[in-house]
Amino acid sequence: MIMRVKKLLDKKGHDVYSISPNASVFDALKLMAEKEIGALVVLENEKMVGIVSERDYARKIILKGKSSKQTPVREIMTSEVFHTGPDKKVRKCLSLMTKHHFRHIPVLDEGRLVGILSIEDVKGVT
Repeated sequence: MIMRVKKLLDKKGHDVYSISPNASVFDALKLMAEKEIGALVVLENEKMVGIVSERDYARKIILKGKSSKQTPVREIMTSEVFHTGPDKKVRKCLSLMTKHHFRHIPVLDEGRLVGILSIEDVKGVT
């Protein structure tokens, strides 16, 4: 059976946690810890401008000796974000995530953020 992203989101839930690009990396980490998630979508004026993950923190703050309280999310976020749509096949998402080595993929419907999938969500159904 071919599962579509919409069906998986309906099952998993459409909750997406986001942060402003001007917020501190510390605030992003605090929100990720509170929600027990590994990434946040970065929104500016309700438009997706990036994604920030625990991996970004580890590689761009800790290893570079920067301060998470002084550094804005904008400086470490990934700006070119792969995304998918609700009608795409879940298997295609897994292939894209594996090929490009990322763990989270936002779901956009006509430019509007409607969900996010993690590699664990996607692996569980393919």
